[in-house]
Amino acid sequence: MNNLKSITLSPGRQNILIKKIINDFCPNFSPHSKIIYVGDTDEKFAYFDESALLELGIKIDTHEKMPDIIIHFLAQNWLVLIEAVTSHRPIDAKRKTELESLFKNSKIPIVMVTAFLNRKAMKEYLSEISWETDVWVAEDATHLIHFNGENLLQPYSGYRP
Repeated sequence: MNNLKSITLSPGRQNILIKKIINDFCPNFSPHSKIIYVGDTDEKFAYFDESALLELGIKIDTHEKMPDIIIHFLAQNWLVLIEAVTSHRPIDAKRKTELESLFKNSKIPIVMVTAFLNRKAMKEYLSEISWETDVWVAEDATHLIHFNGENLLQPYSGYRP
């Protein structure tokens, strides 16, 4: 995340989770990425590299409901859209459709992630999370939950009979 200049986020649970996403999720699941956007509860556009999105074919209307964080995962050439859930809803079917529409002109594949501070918070929204998205829980920072799509049952490489 060497492109992200120092930003100041307003106090609150939402921005605690935003910081954990930047400091924990990114190094674990999207190392050597470029942060394009970080939202803030007080200032909607705390950080925004509009030119980076334009290079990927995306023009944003500032009135649109942005995800909380947008990352260009350079190693995979994916655009990672992250919703930090503390008071808002997760990426459910409706939100997934909204994000697909907002980023429909993307030249690269999109990955959608809902982030929670802990499992207790996730439990409240578990039945609403959309298929073909991922879930990250900050208290278990090195693990990711995939609500499967094309990748069906696969062995875990750490399991040995």
